[in-house]
Amino acid sequence: DYAGFSRADLVIEAVFEELDVKRRVLAEVEAVTRPDTIFASNTSTIPIRDIAAAAVHPERVLGMHFFSPVEKMPLLEVIPTEATGPEAIVTAVRFGRRMGKTVIVVGDHPGFWVNRILSPYLNEAAMLLQEGVPIDAIDRTMTGWGFPVGPVALLDEVGLDVADKAAKVMHAAFGDRMEPAEPLAKMLAADRLGRKNAHGFYRYREGHKAGPDDSVYRLLQVRPAEQADTALVERRLVYAMLNEAAAACAEEVVRSPRDGDIGAVFGIGFPAFRGGPLRMLDDIGASRAVETLHELQDAFGQRFRPAPALADMARQGGRYYPA
Repeated sequence: DYAGFSRADLVIEAVFEELDVKRRVLAEVEAVTRPDTIFASNTSTIPIRDIAAAAVHPERVLGMHFFSPVEKMPLLEVIPTEATGPEAIVTAVRFGRRMGKTVIVVGDHPGFWVNRILSPYLNEAAMLLQEGVPIDAIDRTMTGWGFPVGPVALLDEVGLDVADKAAKVMHAAFGDRMEPAEPLAKMLAADRLGRKNAHGFYRYREGHKAGPDDSVYRLLQVRPAEQADTALVERRLVYAMLNEAAAACAEEVVRSPRDGDIGAVFGIGFPAFRGGPLRMLDDIGASRAVETLHELQDAFGQRFRPAPALADMARQGGRYYPA
């Protein structure tokens, strides 16, 4: 029901993560709103230019990616396309700030900034599961490192169906290095969606998480290890994210390293005391980071190949922030 939409200055769409559905809603909204009404999609991964392809007024279309739960997560990504007009961008940024959000303007690339750097991190967690690393060992390692929630628990919170759709978008965009790990498909085939149906990697009792679900290991056909190499778990997960942050920053997905680090802290819960992924790369040093990535690449495959921009930075002694 679009009653009253003719008076709207800004319409925010938050329907299913399916391109055809979003395009249909855009067409329906444009048919009942003024030519100067701004249309914003809350998509988490689909490029805005694909949604806006058939728009009557593409200059009024952009992305406004809120993070769940919206009332708690402080970040808002505003995503203009090449066709988006400056008035629409300014309006979206001001609207977000009036909501009390920390706003970053990011490039119209698959996954934008936050989900771009989050995707390989979550995928690596799924690969660790498939190798038999216990659920709680993975999550305890990363909460101990500073994240508010571990990656496996985060998959349950996001919803495995939502995570699967996002993983497919990223795989289509970035190829083999973001090929989805097997556990997501196996979990979905067993109708395990996470917290939303109280049936995920964790057990749930009266809406509350009640510990890892050991039946997951049978589903994945793995035997959980009695002891996990937590240092290696940490290294694989952290460097998956750091490497992607370097690649995305080089593509100018964010306007500055500062925006990238703010986005990671407020959008993912990257430990603030570590400064953000790009600040952390400066602290590690590009040369040392590339060396570690080569070690991981030798052990686990091409997905850990150092981002070309990071390799260049190592050769040139570069940094993201002034020394």
